[in-house]
Amino acid sequence: MTIKRVGHKYSDIETGKTLDVWFPRSNKQIARNCLASKVGLIKGEFVEVSLEIDEAPKSAEDAYLRLHLLSECAVQPNTINLEGVFGLLTNVAWTSAGPVLPSKVEELRELIANEDHYLNVTSIDKFPRMTDYVIPEGVRIGDADRVRMGAHLASGTTVMHEGFVNFNAGTLGSSMVEGRISQGVIVGDGSDIGGGASTMGTLSGGGKTINSIGQNSMVGANAGIGISLGDDCIVEAGLYVTAGTKVKTPDGEVVSARQLSGLNGLLFRRNSQNGMVEAIVADSSKWGGLNASLHSND
Repeated sequence: MTIKRVGHKYSDIETGKTLDVWFPRSNKQIARNCLASKVGLIKGEFVEVSLEIDEAPKSAEDAYLRLHLLSECAVQPNTINLEGVFGLLTNVAWTSAGPVLPSKVEELRELIANEDHYLNVTSIDKFPRMTDYVIPEGVRIGDADRVRMGAHLASGTTVMHEGFVNFNAGTLGSSMVEGRISQGVIVGDGSDIGGGASTMGTLSGGGKTINSIGQNSMVGANAGIGISLGDDCIVEAGLYVTAGTKVKTPDGEVVSARQLSGLNGLLFRRNSQNGMVEAIVADSSKWGGLNASLHSND
């Protein structure tokens, strides 16, 4: 699939490095203005980018369009080529006066000293906040700093203040995110990532396996998974199930958790008497599912 869009780019005047690109959904030429541009540290210009989603990105401008497509929910995570994206993006100081190179922050402070502006540096990273570029429909986000550009949040998703969603990851339906959705991980409709819970992504330890969570599943508070969960699964609070975790199955056999990856209807728990991790047949109705009123985000 070939996609062509018009965007507005900021670049560092001294080095010419691309700092960011904003692609309006309307595909119109809409300029941006900021203090860093006004005082001559960065410049803005329009760019037109054409990309083939199956090919690796070729430039920072190309990479930014791919991140926009993910956050606009135009493509789902793991369906667009992001190979080499880190090497194409510049490490940027994301400030309230505009994006600048980290080495230019002090110069920016001096240049805008006479402006009625208190400079705030929200982060120093290759990825900005998603909400500065794309506002997804039907979504609530408690702390925008914890949702990276390139996150995919389907309508009905709620990301609480301690929730985190990386790029090329996210939700496919109404989900509650109080824990971490790591790069490459997708969460199905009706599922809940509990407070402090973690999902192991493809950036964790150099792993290549793409994990996912099915529909109507729950990862309990402070729990975690290094395997995929199918539909109607539960991981009890505080239990981290890695691929190598030894698990007693409903049939009494002890296997590595990777052999149960992606299966439906399992409850993973630690036996409080003998310490054995067990997978038993789950009844997802016992935890009640997601509260529908929480996910009507109009």
